[in-house]
Amino acid sequence: MIEHQLLGAGLGAIIGAVLALTGAGGGILAVPLLVFGLGLTMVEAAPIGLLAVGLAAAVGAIIGLRQGVVRYRAALLIAAVGVLFAPLGLMLAHHLPNTPLQLLFGGVLVYACLRIWRKAARELKGETAGAHRLIEPCVLNPLQGRLRWTLPCARALAGTGALSGLLSGLLGVGGGFVIIPALNRYSNLRMASIVSTSLAVIALVSAGSVISATLAGVMHWQVGAPFALGAVIGLLMVRPLAARLAGPRLQQLFALAGWAAALMLMGKALLG
Repeated sequence: MIEHQLLGAGLGAIIGAVLALTGAGGGILAVPLLVFGLGLTMVEAAPIGLLAVGLAAAVGAIIGLRQGVVRYRAALLIAAVGVLFAPLGLMLAHHLPNTPLQLLFGGVLVYACLRIWRKAARELKGETAGAHRLIEPCVLNPLQGRLRWTLPCARALAGTGALSGLLSGLLGVGGGFVIIPALNRYSNLRMASIVSTSLAVIALVSAGSVISATLAGVMHWQVGAPFALGAVIGLLMVRPLAARLAGPRLQQLFALAGWAAALMLMGKALLG
């Protein structure tokens, strides 16, 4: 058991390091590592992955709050809706066999890594991100430094929360690959603010999903606690090096690793 927990902590440290280097989407590798490294099923791995990702995201969100770049009211709205939808995802996960869950997760992982690859490719070419819509639902008031709250803005943020919460409970992903593109599309926030706000949402939604999993009796704390602790330690150790190591080439390397993990997951699901 001690060896199992030490292995879990080591795998968690890898996830924390990936999060520090690649941003909010790095946690999507947590579930494949738990499935292949510790032999867990998707239902067992999902809440443990969320625990680790949520704790690591909370560290990043606290740093963002201190820097004043977290849009906390937007984060609270997205997270509140996400927490409501996370139990629905958890319920679906328990009613679906492991094979289709692995195939679905593999598909989501392929999509997330494709977005990361394309973004890195644009950076390597010196291109800026795609232009915003002419009329964005959520616009920052330059005088107050706050978002102007309108019905379209609230609707866009609530929809983002619903999708991220559903995926959180169903697959054990933090949802950064959903939240970051949505905030980039629906608002005129700077990327630093978008990432920090996304981390705050991930921390809150993950907490709700972990509580739901614990109440449902499917949270394995003997494995989850060392894994989550390792993730936080890995994040704190690698974060000071992130500015020197992170970049588009590393993002593409992460995308390749994600595609490999997706193929292994889907292959295991199909071939048993």
